[in-house]
Amino acid sequence: MTDPIADYLTRLRNAITAKHKVVEIPASNLKKEITKILFDKGYVLNYKFLDDGPQGTIKIALKYDAETKTSAIQCLKRVSRPGLRKYTGYKDMPSVINGLGIAIISTSQGVMTDKEASQLKIGGEVLCYVY
Repeated sequence: MTDPIADYLTRLRNAITAKHKVVEIPASNLKKEITKILFDKGYVLNYKFLDDGPQGTIKIALKYDAETKTSAIQCLKRVSRPGLRKYTGYKDMPSVINGLGIAIISTSQGVMTDKEASQLKIGGEVLCYVY
């Protein structure tokens, strides 16, 4: 697999389109950090890290609106990819839907949102947009 983050986002996107309640994804440390951010920002209902096999899996419970049955995640967009990396400084941090969405940034101090990176005045690689 060339791009595990794109695979992670595609599995989430496909599960949301199929209206699944739970999705299982092969684990990695970066995927675990992205999952924690999605949970903290209210995009997923819950998650669990399972240590089965050499790699482990992440079980993510997706969040839907009770009345309209729409997902909390409307769009997952991969920004930086293996063929073309996208980096940003803290002054040029991307704004997703004028601050309503989040950009997930991989920095030297770990994976965080665009707002946290701006507050700490550090830049990094823009992994994806979520809204």
